[in-house]
Amino acid sequence: MDGTLLPTFSRAISPRNAQALKAAQEAGITVAIATGRRTAYTAPLLEGLGLRADMPLITSNGAVTRTLGGEAVDRSHLQAQVARKLCGLLRPFGTLVFTFDRTGRGELLLEDMEQAHGRIALWVEANRSAIEVVKPLEKGLADGEDPIQGMVCGGVEAMKQAEKALVSSEWAAACACVRTEYPARDLSILDLMPPGVSKGWALERLAKRLGVDRKETMAIGDNWNDVDMLEWAGQPVLMGNAAQDLRTRAKLRGWKQARPNDADGVGIILEEAAARHASLQPRPAKKLWTARTGD
Repeated sequence: MDGTLLPTFSRAISPRNAQALKAAQEAGITVAIATGRRTAYTAPLLEGLGLRADMPLITSNGAVTRTLGGEAVDRSHLQAQVARKLCGLLRPFGTLVFTFDRTGRGELLLEDMEQAHGRIALWVEANRSAIEVVKPLEKGLADGEDPIQGMVCGGVEAMKQAEKALVSSEWAAACACVRTEYPARDLSILDLMPPGVSKGWALERLAKRLGVDRKETMAIGDNWNDVDMLEWAGQPVLMGNAAQDLRTRAKLRGWKQARPNDADGVGIILEEAAARHASLQPRPAKKLWTARTGD
């Protein structure tokens, strides 16, 4: 969503991107959204666009898959005992948040609202009704209360150090991590996932359920948390607004590059894909009509 389907600092999908999503579905293409956002923060952005209720939503960086209509498809959890240990390890680096697969207040747990508001103010305001403050955070992570993911956010350099600390810790095997960076804002997010879980992992599982071959799968992304998905898909597309090091990787990998998110890059790619798909569909046989005259 962010940096790919949504324009920068926007909470609404552009008209061209919205139309392209619908047109792709109408052409017979299964369109799935894969995002670091949780389901409750994603689905409202897609409402009112005329999209199918069975449209898959891969949310929380792959931990949860549901349809736009709310049907559960797949879900993974991060063990609460692991989450508690991560609090002590990563608290010095930035703001910690844990996400639970439930609705209403308590879906998001954090322990310092002021610290979070200073770094991710827009996120705090958009999610205020779901946030519960717990001090210390470990109190909200009792055994049996397993979150679906955690998040630590801060400056770009601080999150690189946080990732190094996690990778070198005894908890590295019990937690996967993926980094998202916005260098222009000096903001980075380190998502803490159940082992092996990523957007790419979730996309592969979804494709198998749908009977879609890897070669027939296109993935479009803009950030480091999209890399697994782009590596797995047979048709990877990197957004033009991605960081330079990612664009360099795309060039070396032979990935297609789209126009930036502020120039409807997704819409243009989907329009092309829908046109190609339509051209490959078998055309109905032509009927030969004859006229008979009387003797």
